[in-house]
Amino acid sequence: MLKEKTIRTSKHNELIDITSDIRLMIRESDIDEGVCHIFVPHTTAAVTINEKADPAVARDIANDLERLVPDSPAFTHAEGNSDAHVKTTLTGTSEFLIISGGEPVLGIWQAVFFCEFDGPRTRRYVARISGS
Repeated sequence: MLKEKTIRTSKHNELIDITSDIRLMIRESDIDEGVCHIFVPHTTAAVTINEKADPAVARDIANDLERLVPDSPAFTHAEGNSDAHVKTTLTGTSEFLIISGGEPVLGIWQAVFFCEFDGPRTRRYVARISGS
């Protein structure tokens, strides 16, 4: 089953917790045991799994990626967003979650984050949910 979600980002660089949306997609799929593959079909946005307990972690990740890969006059891409492309390459455009008991298997502190590196924009992500 393929599910799709649109998301509106509000900052140039930000991580947005999408775990509740992923949980809902899994519940709606009626899959009790299986896999959820989350994919971001953009070249300047990504998805990652990391700590949710302290919101400072998501801010720190976004801020450090900005520090590690700032916009630079050395970039030659005509659109001027090469930094976002590099951040997406470092982070990745997909994640897999195991589904057990109709729920994603995540550690107590973990969440799924949509990563915006060229916002604000209207984006989307898709989830392929399979199993039994």
